[in-house]
Amino acid sequence: MTGGLNLKILGILGSHRQDGATDMMLETVLSAVKAPNTTDMIYLEDYPFKPDKGDKKDPVLDELEKKLLDSDVWVIAAPTYWGGLAGKMKDFFDCMRQRLVRFDHDGGTHPDRFKNKHYLSITDCFTKTFENWVTGVTDQSFRTIDKVMSAAGVIKIHELVLTNTWGMKTLPENKKRECLKWGERLNTEQKRDDSTLKRYIELFFMVAVMALLTMGIQVGLRLVSTTDFWWRYASFVVIFYVLLGCILHFFTFVKHRRR
Repeated sequence: MTGGLNLKILGILGSHRQDGATDMMLETVLSAVKAPNTTDMIYLEDYPFKPDKGDKKDPVLDELEKKLLDSDVWVIAAPTYWGGLAGKMKDFFDCMRQRLVRFDHDGGTHPDRFKNKHYLSITDCFTKTFENWVTGVTDQSFRTIDKVMSAAGVIKIHELVLTNTWGMKTLPENKKRECLKWGERLNTEQKRDDSTLKRYIELFFMVAVMALLTMGIQVGLRLVSTTDFWWRYASFVVIFYVLLGCILHFFTFVKHRRR
């Protein structure tokens, strides 16, 4: 995000309904943006865009592209249908693919004009909260958004999810507070999250703890009583690998489940 004042926040709504749960979350986030910062919103159903055909550019995409370029942060909001991102938002990403990134002669993608802008992602689903936490129904929607934004060089701020939306007329108070909190954070200048040193420190302590646990298990199983170096080494590697797999599974598939 560029600049510390007069930030422009653009909401992008990719749902079939403009008065549904997705819109309620988006509107709540945008309502927390304060002057001199400004907001604008795109309801994709109002824009009959289509893919560019060679050198023939779609004028509707031109209009949408300008709005994206003129804003500092995007709030991307679309529901989850059948375990994936809603078609209207996916169609928008597909049609914008040659504008969001720069393609090289081998077809590889590279960040271009949108590099270092920021985004906040929102999705919702009919699925119950516990089921979504266990099965990750909304995970694929966030992965699709993250993949497109990462290719474009756009920096992620956060993600918001709402579950159990069947028949929902108003936002639950806890979700309303969460949307307002993150909407308020959009008022301040965002910086790239360069936590490389922090991650290396976390990795060091994780490895140190796993090594200690592995040695403790070896002692408990009397695997260090043998004088065979290779047997002790092999048992250490196997135990360490199992512990590593469990920790990676927890952080990848359990801790980050969306609720």
